[in-house]
Amino acid sequence: MAKEDQWWADDKLPKAKINRESLSEAAHLFSYLKPYRVQFIAALFFLFLSNLSTMVFPFVTGKLIDSALLKESGIGIFQNINQVAIVLMVVLTFQAMFSFARISLFAVAGEKALADMRRDTYTRILTLPMKFFSQRRVGELASRLSSDLSQIQDTITTTLAEFLRQVITLIIGVTIIFNISMKLTLVMLSVFPVLIVVAVLFGKSIRKLARKAQDQLADAGTVVEETLQGITNVKAFSNEKFEIKRYSGSINKVVALALKSARLRGAFASFIIFCLFGAIVLVMWYGASLIQTNELTVGELTSFIMYTTFVGGSMAGFAEVYSQLQKTIGATQRVRELQKELPEDVDLINEEIITDNKLNGNVEFKNISFSYPGRKEMQVLKDVSFKAEYGQKIAIVGPSGAGKSTMVNLLLRFYDADAGDILFDGRNANDFPLTQQRKQMAFVPQDILLFGGSIKENIVYGKPGAKEEEIIEAAKQANAHDFIISFPDGYETIVGERGIRLSGGQRQRVAIARAILKDPVILLLDEATSSLDSESERLVQDALEKLMQHRTTFIIAHRLATVKNADQIIVLDNGTIAEQGTHDELMQNENGLYKKLASMQFATNPVLQPEEI
Repeated sequence: MAKEDQWWADDKLPKAKINRESLSEAAHLFSYLKPYRVQFIAALFFLFLSNLSTMVFPFVTGKLIDSALLKESGIGIFQNINQVAIVLMVVLTFQAMFSFARISLFAVAGEKALADMRRDTYTRILTLPMKFFSQRRVGELASRLSSDLSQIQDTITTTLAEFLRQVITLIIGVTIIFNISMKLTLVMLSVFPVLIVVAVLFGKSIRKLARKAQDQLADAGTVVEETLQGITNVKAFSNEKFEIKRYSGSINKVVALALKSARLRGAFASFIIFCLFGAIVLVMWYGASLIQTNELTVGELTSFIMYTTFVGGSMAGFAEVYSQLQKTIGATQRVRELQKELPEDVDLINEEIITDNKLNGNVEFKNISFSYPGRKEMQVLKDVSFKAEYGQKIAIVGPSGAGKSTMVNLLLRFYDADAGDILFDGRNANDFPLTQQRKQMAFVPQDILLFGGSIKENIVYGKPGAKEEEIIEAAKQANAHDFIISFPDGYETIVGERGIRLSGGQRQRVAIARAILKDPVILLLDEATSSLDSESERLVQDALEKLMQHRTTFIIAHRLATVKNADQIIVLDNGTIAEQGTHDELMQNENGLYKKLASMQFATNPVLQPEEI
């Protein structure tokens, strides 16, 4: 990103009002600095020394000029130009050393504190319940870890130091110039504040126009994106001329705003050149008159002008620093909102399953009713009750929106039921530690999301630390080994973002291998073979049949042919259990929903034989 674009993007960051409440939230930042307070305090100390040495420089420079003009300037080290020059070099050397120490120590304290804050914020996000994620956009959460924390990072490592530097410069600088000449200081103070206020107002207007130009340019980019994405429609309707005219109109608006901004920048530059240098001429003219009356020496006037430059720069910089602090406080408030969210009871310490929390595989839904947090008016499940014994295969079928996936969400405790209880081995689900329970369950969804690493990394995700032979065996059982070794890099093949480099069937088999490797007590399958061709489906189905032995398995099924051997089929309709039984029992009910769904599938798939349903 170009510097100008970065400046515009930073200016778009939302700001917060600085008040007692917002400052209290911002003060929480300093709790992350406590472990590094030695480095931070040392950085503040070197900041003071750096500023002090900087403020000594104009004073010694004035003495150098007076030594040259008056042949001697007083006492000690200021008696001749050679001695004064040596003092100047010593001051510069110390200033450079202090600056290096200041920047390094601020970086150490700031970077480590921000790393802790990033880690804590990321940990908090990962441990939040699913209802939180259902109400937030991924981009918004990613922004908290990138833009907001980067803004805070800039403040701790740079802006805070700059603010303190400007305060010290302003206090010391004004004190010294008053000491040099009160008359000249009053003249300077009567002019520079006006220039600074006008400069700030100009700056705001320029930034406003820049934002408008960028917004308009973004609109032009949207036209291009829409046109190219819909190029088939553009050409089919012969609308090339229309789109060119639409794009040209948007670009013309960009040009108009850019030219207006250029004229304003030109006026601002002219104002600064004329008024700033005019003010310097005024100060020098009045200073020269004081020299003529022997109220001031040439060296003192030189020192005064240099100090005035420092003071003016500090006063002008306060507006930008204040703006940055507003953005930082806003970023802090948004990060703190995340940190205050109540997490799930996730165990980040125990790696192994504790004996008292081991599941046997018996599951019972007892009068379960549920509505999603964001849609309380729509009841998804209504008084659902059933039992699943150890080792049974429970199929859940029904029309779209009947509540099938919701039952899996409740089993994984992504959400808590509004009414009723879910029992594992006769114990309430809430009696089990959440992490311990989920470690004994595996989920293979219909829409597979793989991480962007290698195939091996995605399989081993089911059992971190698994041995090579375990990974290969799991892949073989999932009918994935053959296609994996056909790649040049084998198991180290990078799958790309969301697994885009693999076909749908390949992604599904990798996900099944991940579940096989986990060796769960309870297996949850959401149409786990839907993306496979007929031959692969047969082989994977065989692998799943072996995997499902001695495990309690819940199968969400859309193709009824895949669940005819289930021990129990639960037919959901509008959130309630419409029917329940084996395939043969349900097929005997001529007016049943299961029979109706089976007949519809046969009608839309002539290849499917009646005995397969």
